[in-house]
Amino acid sequence: MKLVLASASPRRLDLLARLGLVPTSVDPADIDETPGRTELPRDHAPRLARDKALAVAPRHAGHIVLAADTVVAVGRRILPKAEDDATARACLALLSGRRHRVLTAVAVIDAGGQLRERLSESVVTFQRLTVADIDWLIARGDWQGKAGGYAIQGAAEAFVRSLAGSFSGVVGLPLNETRLLLAASGWRP
Repeated sequence: MKLVLASASPRRLDLLARLGLVPTSVDPADIDETPGRTELPRDHAPRLARDKALAVAPRHAGHIVLAADTVVAVGRRILPKAEDDATARACLALLSGRRHRVLTAVAVIDAGGQLRERLSESVVTFQRLTVADIDWLIARGDWQGKAGGYAIQGAAEAFVRSLAGSFSGVVGLPLNETRLLLAASGWRP
C-alpha cells in the first residue's frame, strides 16, 4: 500500500519520519482555508483536514491519503497563518501572557475510500512577551506561514510556560492520533 501526504509541510514530513514513515508521494491539496462566518475553531480544523483528504484522494485511488490542519485559537477566534511580520506581531501580542488552544485535525482515507478522523487539542501558555521579545521572535523568522505566528519547535519554545497535550500536535501532526488512524486504515510499514 502506498501512503500519500496531502500537505507540503516539511514539519509533517519530519514528524512522519519519527514513525518510520516516508510517504510514497506528497500531493498538497489546494483548498480555500477561509473560516466560515460562524465556524468555530473546533469545527474548522477537522473540516479543513477532511476537505484536503477528499480533494487529494481521487488522484490516488487505492492509496492511503493522509491530511492534517492546525488551527490556533484564542476563545472562539481563529488566528491567521502569519504571512508578514505585522500579522505575526499581532498574533504574538495577543498570545502574550495568555493561554490558547492548538487544534490539529488528522484525516485519513484508506485504500477502499473510507474516511477516518481524529482531533488533537493542546493548550499552550506563553509568558508575557515584551516588545523586545516579540522583536527577537520576528527576527528569527520561523513564524513565517505558521498558524498563530509562531513555531513551537523554533524560538517561541523559549517563551512557553506550559503545554498540556501533544507537542507534535502543536507542531502540526499529532503522532499518536496519526499512528492510530493509519493502523485502522490498514497501513503496515
